[in-house]
Amino acid sequence: MWDVSAERSDVEYPTPWLTAEEMRAWRGYMDGNQRLMSVLNRDLQEMHGLSLADYRILVLLSESEDGSLRMSGLADGILSSRSRLTHQVRRMEAEGMVARDTCVEDGRGVRAVLTPEGRRRLAEAAPTHVAGVRANLINLLTKSQLKMLAEVFERVEKAVVDR
Repeated sequence: MWDVSAERSDVEYPTPWLTAEEMRAWRGYMDGNQRLMSVLNRDLQEMHGLSLADYRILVLLSESEDGSLRMSGLADGILSSRSRLTHQVRRMEAEGMVARDTCVEDGRGVRAVLTPEGRRRLAEAAPTHVAGVRANLINLLTKSQLKMLAEVFERVEKAVVDR
């Protein structure tokens, strides 16, 4: 393991370096998360022509009361920049999965609206996504590990949400 503090004993670092156990956890999370997201994305792409980001947008829209969300709220929900989301929604709109409309509340904002085609594509892709999540995460863990995983990331979310 690379340890810069061993090379530069004359420099004091304000944050202590990760221990071997901490580094194992951090790298395991980074590598595992990246590989998991890649597999889930590939499955959706190959079987349904959707990216994981497309799928997430369709899910969030389907879970809203009226099948629509303000673009700003949708960007927050998928953890994306507004400009990236705008590009993605334009592409999804061209494929007939979503439509854009002005907000009734103030007439200035823009809402993304789930179309019947978007609902159809989501319904087709959902079993593939759930099977991938189960096979590559859920079924690998015990109930107590799943509970701990949820608690860990609820804590992480709470700590970084306002940064």
